[in-house]
Amino acid sequence: MSEFFYFIEYLFVDFLLVPLDFLRSLELENWGLANSINFFFIITIVCALSYWTLRLIGFSKRGEEDEDPSAHSFL
Repeated sequence: MSEFFYFIEYLFVDFLLVPLDFLRSLELENWGLANSINFFFIITIVCALSYWTLRLIGFSKRGEEDEDPSAHSFL
């Protein structure tokens, strides 16, 4: 059973996380490039939240939002 866990360690440390090790070593040379994954996630979340907010505003303006307090079964 321990070989299974050593295999998981090998898979992640020596194979799947090698690009992240490269970005970590790049931090002292180029901070922006080293944080490119963080910037990607921040931009993705901002886009998703903006889309969601615009859709909620659209439903609210058209009057399609159910504002009844008993609209949900748990209320």
